[in-house]
Amino acid sequence: DCVNLGVNSILKTKPDLIVSGINKGGNLGDDIVYSGTVAAAREGTMLGIPSFAISLVAEKDFKFQAAAIFAVRLAEHLLKNKLPKGTFLNINVPNAEIKEPPYRITRQGKRFHGGSIVEKVDPRGEKYYWFGNNNLGFEEIKDSDSHAIAQNCVSITPLCLDLTDYSFL
Repeated sequence: DCVNLGVNSILKTKPDLIVSGINKGGNLGDDIVYSGTVAAAREGTMLGIPSFAISLVAEKDFKFQAAAIFAVRLAEHLLKNKLPKGTFLNINVPNAEIKEPPYRITRQGKRFHGGSIVEKVDPRGEKYYWFGNNNLGFEEIKDSDSHAIAQNCVSITPLCLDLTDYSFL
């Protein structure tokens, strides 16, 4: 919604590129379905603007330098070399001291699901629910985003707007 509002209401001219992030925490595997960072890049693509989401895979002690360097390099590349229509990129960067880690073109991985839902009470006495993530890990899928991160490589996953299951169709 923020990208749509910005492009269609606030900005005087349409941007040449949408960069969403750097997100604190990875957006790997199935997490992309819930990610606002990835959703912003998807929205930019829906509006016809080349877009990518970038996330730093860490829970604390965030080392943003490698992700920032990679984001700038990728932005420069995408301004010169366009993405196919309907395609956007999901980038995940390992939280390493390496300023320019190697990168891999990857496919979306698959997280093991199983978290808990905890009912809590806010300071006003209202109930709310916290969706826990027990961090059960990822399936071992060669060439997946989580596999690249496990090897301290940047993951570049091309995504598309069309979610149709063509094999079932």
